[in-house]
Amino acid sequence: MSKATLYLEEPIHKALRMKAAETRQSMSELVNDALKVSLLEDLEDIEAWKERRGNEVISFEDFVSQFKKDGVI
Repeated sequence: MSKATLYLEEPIHKALRMKAAETRQSMSELVNDALKVSLLEDLEDIEAWKERRGNEVISFEDFVSQFKKDGVI
């Protein structure tokens, strides 16, 4: 495991300390868990982008025009 120095905003640091005490986990465990979740979300976003890469692109103007034509707006 690597060591790092993080600079947290005071309210975030306070909340992290409180959650660590409440859950009996270390602040490092909580930060690692949160970062894993964030990185997995990024990976899911990248995968979704790759799946849509070949899709037809429509301009915003055409998109709104289609809504108007369909009676949505």
